[in-house]
Amino acid sequence: MVITYQGVESFKVQFGDVVIGYNPVSKESSFKTARFGADIVLVSANHEDLNGAEQCSFGDKKPFVAMGPGEYEVKGVFIKGFVSESHYGGDKLNNTIYIVKLENMNLCFMGALDTIELSPEAKEALEDIDILFVPIGGDGVLDPASAYKLAVNIESKLIIPMHHGDVGKKDSLKAFLKEAGENPEPTDKLTIKKKDLEGKEGDVAVLTPTI
Repeated sequence: MVITYQGVESFKVQFGDVVIGYNPVSKESSFKTARFGADIVLVSANHEDLNGAEQCSFGDKKPFVAMGPGEYEVKGVFIKGFVSESHYGGDKLNNTIYIVKLENMNLCFMGALDTIELSPEAKEALEDIDILFVPIGGDGVLDPASAYKLAVNIESKLIIPMHHGDVGKKDSLKAFLKEAGENPEPTDKLTIKKKDLEGKEGDVAVLTPTI
């Protein structure tokens, strides 16, 4: 599995020939957009910084797009979405937490979540999470302290902070790493297999935006 970060909350996850796009930035956003072909696009909230599914229709790939809670199965990928809340952009938004199972790993994408109070259904599903994508920028999403507290409670093996840098409050990444007591070397691409997660307990990986 190869994971790259395009800024804000946009990720490209590739395993074999299948590509998943998380919260691609739309053309209407003030942030930079990335164009790539995806088989599946998961949009957590209806905001121009997060809902650019059209950016993932490229070449011969026309993605299946999920924009809310439910259960989905696409190309052998199992997805569950759970409703939560966000105030990104200032207004109350429905936010979807997505759990994806692939390559014997469970990936949890928190989207623009702004509270650590989750639904009973989401809490029950958040067991045995291998990789957690969590927003840390504040201003309508979790702040660094709350994000790390949630990550610790979930007991994920690997934590990937997002929603930092050009978006969110200044120095949010620095504050999050201080909370975690870690200082990992940033990388522009994370290549990982299930066996690479053995022995990890809440380790942090920092991805540098590729655009």
